Amino acid sequence: MPKKIKVTAYQKHALEYLRPPESISVSQWSEKNRILDARASAMPGHWRNEITPYLIDIMDEFCNYETEEIIFVKPTQVGGTEAMQNMLGYAISQDPAPALIVYPTDVLAENMSCNRLLPMLKSTPELIKKFIKKDSQKTELQFDNMYISLVGSNSPSSLASKPIRYLFLDEVDKYPSATRKEADPISLARERTKTFFNRKIYMCSTPTLRTGHIWKAKENADIEKHYFVPCPHCGKEIELKFAQIKWPSKEQIKTQIDRAEFAHYCCQECGEIITDQNKIQILKFGKWHIVKRNTQFSKSVVFWINTLYSPFVRFSQIAKEFMKSKDDPDMLHNFTNSWLAEPWEDTKLKTDAQTILQRQTKFDMYIVPPWTRLLTAGVDVQENCLYWTIRAWGNFLTSQNIAHGQAFSLSEITQIMNLEYKRSDSGSMLVDLVLIDSGAQTDEIYDYCAMNSQWALPCKGASNTMLSHYKLSMVNKSLSKAYGMNLVLIDTGKYKDMIAARMRKENGQGSWMVYKNCDLDYAHQVTSEHKVIEHSNGREVMKWVLKNSHADNHYLDAEVYAMAAADVLGVRNLFLRETESVSQKKFETQEENWIKNNDNWL
Repeated sequence: MPKKIKVTAYQKHALEYLRPPESISVSQWSEKNRILDARASAMPGHWRNEITPYLIDIMDEFCNYETEEIIFVKPTQVGGTEAMQNMLGYAISQDPAPALIVYPTDVLAENMSCNRLLPMLKSTPELIKKFIKKDSQKTELQFDNMYISLVGSNSPSSLASKPIRYLFLDEVDKYPSATRKEADPISLARERTKTFFNRKIYMCSTPTLRTGHIWKAKENADIEKHYFVPCPHCGKEIELKFAQIKWPSKEQIKTQIDRAEFAHYCCQECGEIITDQNKIQILKFGKWHIVKRNTQFSKSVVFWINTLYSPFVRFSQIAKEFMKSKDDPDMLHNFTNSWLAEPWEDTKLKTDAQTILQRQTKFDMYIVPPWTRLLTAGVDVQENCLYWTIRAWGNFLTSQNIAHGQAFSLSEITQIMNLEYKRSDSGSMLVDLVLIDSGAQTDEIYDYCAMNSQWALPCKGASNTMLSHYKLSMVNKSLSKAYGMNLVLIDTGKYKDMIAARMRKENGQGSWMVYKNCDLDYAHQVTSEHKVIEHSNGREVMKWVLKNSHADNHYLDAEVYAMAAADVLGVRNLFLRETESVSQKKFETQEENWIKNNDNWL
């Protein structure tokens, strides 16, 4: 009979230390080891994957060796932070390495450490035995073979020191943007993972704007996945969408609250009703499907869901919140972000290329419409070319683009602007005023405008919002040929508002139109921007931004300059001048008329 070998505590600890980690996923580890503390969870006790089954694949993506970055675009309160903590617990237990968690502020980082992370450690035996309490601080937690730093995104110096393998970014849309002195917090934090070939980055947030961190990450991800569930009636896989939540009409039930209580989900495939009870069951059989793939070799994966998938929120609650929010822009903003997990944007001033093509008139390119009283032009200056546009103006800001194009020298601009443009009725017209962008090649444009001062003025977009649409300033470069010449400062945002509003009017008086067979490139460029809400100095501001970073907006800028040129010439008062002329003619007395026709009566 073999003799039993006595193992000392030291040897036992050494063997325990050398034991390889279990071959399990994050979701399996969580269900086996994670215990939710009553102070930090509404459902204390052992973690159960069946409660929020949509989190399983998100957590397990952490174990996919091919994936470097996991992005979770979510509404509020669906478990995004809990999933992050499960990944962190798995790393501590199974694959320790330096980790960094970034929260929006330092204060929140301390708060989360005390109220979320430390309770998780203390309530989970597998983690507490690896925790070195005596060496730890609130924002620096020490474990066997690893540490966890917690920092706020508002402290750039904390984001640029130690190398880390695991990076967790929570509620990134609340992070500040880049400044002239520092890159944005996410970029600074990423730099710290460069030395690890097996790095993992987890980013989650409720979206705010299309220009926010999380939505940019979503658009740039290699793979985008949405959660599909089987309809309990037809069995077809469907994605839960807010448009499919139905409730009784006003004729059936008068009050909004009562109507919301009868809200239900209507399957988009078979039209049958899906109840809250059905939702709990079908969530368990849901699957993440790829809806967009940008590359064959994927390093980043984005997961997106809305509140309809939450097992804690009934369909009637969603309907009630929408009814309460729909007539208040601020509340609708919150509903769009926090419930639908979609970015907020001002759709009132949204335009597209198709809108431009609907504004075509019967007049060909270069032909001036019969109602025209002014011709103005705008030139947007680029490094290697100039984009120009010429617009006809009539009463009540009625306008039409009669020509546009690209020139490769200022001498070409001279030829274009001095052509005679034929009217559709009779005669011809010259361009009355051209505004040329002087923001880039300032000295050259100043000299050019000085030499062509009869019909050209330099212009520049104002750095700040102005009370008026434009303001006449003066060129103050003493050595410039244009010294003392008028410089037109333009509030480009105000003119873009005007253009967007008028291009949506049907063709006719007051509309913003284009010539027949207008090209698609022009149509795309003049609708390349949309107006969204951005955060600036702690407040929300409306701002025109490019719809995507690669779009060209040169013709839009040129049209802004052409409209400003029309304003300089008093386009808004054209109809008054005509009225005054008619009025004087109408009210001449009989005696005045006789004297005028018989001026030799004396």
